[in-house]
Amino acid sequence: MSVGIRFDGEVLEGREGQTIAGVLLANGHRTWRDASGSERGIFCGIGICQDCVLTVNGVEGVRACQRTACDGDVIEREARS
Repeated sequence: MSVGIRFDGEVLEGREGQTIAGVLLANGHRTWRDASGSERGIFCGIGICQDCVLTVNGVEGVRACQRTACDGDVIEREARS
């Protein structure tokens, strides 16, 4: 079964059970956050480094490597110092 998410206005498709990071990577997105002028994406993949944080359905600071993508999720980039 597939899930559809919206990332910065772009509709992406993933598989049920995939993390948000997995869906983003599978759709060609390697980075999705800006920190101190440099692009960040997934680094550790286990929720420790916080490089993959995004805003999901209006909630800031969600770790893309830890959160399962749900059909209809609205995801936005975050810019942090």
